[in-house]
Amino acid sequence: MQGKCALITGSVGGIGFATAKALAGQGCNIVLSGFADADTVSARRCEIEALGVKALYHGSDLRKAQEIADLIEAARAAFGPVDILVNNAVVRHVAPIEEFPVERWEEALAVNLTAAFHLIRGVLPGMRAKRFGRIINMVSMYSFRAVGNRIDYVTTKTALLGMTRAVAVETAKSGITCNAVCPGSVETPPIAAKLRIAAGEQGVPYDEFAARYVADKGVIGRFVGADSVAAMIAFLCGPAAADITGSVFPVDGGWTAI
Repeated sequence: MQGKCALITGSVGGIGFATAKALAGQGCNIVLSGFADADTVSARRCEIEALGVKALYHGSDLRKAQEIADLIEAARAAFGPVDILVNNAVVRHVAPIEEFPVERWEEALAVNLTAAFHLIRGVLPGMRAKRFGRIINMVSMYSFRAVGNRIDYVTTKTALLGMTRAVAVETAKSGITCNAVCPGSVETPPIAAKLRIAAGEQGVPYDEFAARYVADKGVIGRFVGADSVAAMIAFLCGPAAADITGSVFPVDGGWTAI
């Protein structure tokens, strides 16, 4: 993995940044992507580079095809063709279908699904030339089951699983693999913020409210660690996973068991 170029979208925090650290720990140079203030970006880059690799940040807007192309070119100029692509960026909105804002639906399609298409399409030529590539798509438990008021998330995550399988078929025998990772409930900054607001509105301590939230989302009785998800991704990107493609890997705290 030493010297390989890993591009991770949505990687200035949460699972994406945990993944960046895991891959950096394996020797990959890292391309960070996402929205954050300058101080946060600087801190994230320093943390990655402390692991002995190089880090680049590109603040591309994944809703725009040209900015995605610019992101890929920036990665190539800094570290050579992308060897590892992790499609992790996501947006979500909560509302009944009949009240769901059209602009939020279109944003979800752009960021959660179409961006992955553009990124995969853009990095595949370089991967094919090197006869090596690892593509990881972040899916969800809601790729397999539905939940109310989440039409954007359920639809795009389900479609992303189909994209994973289609890419795996097209890249078979090329040295490229494409797999999906399915996290359980992870205490990412957006999830924690949402839960703190809800706990405050109900007058319940955060820890108690969070415990209720995860009670039916697995058997371990707690949030899944972002580092655990990142470790699975790092494994799938390494040489031991060369024969694994078109598959989905839950890191879900036993959610699929119930």
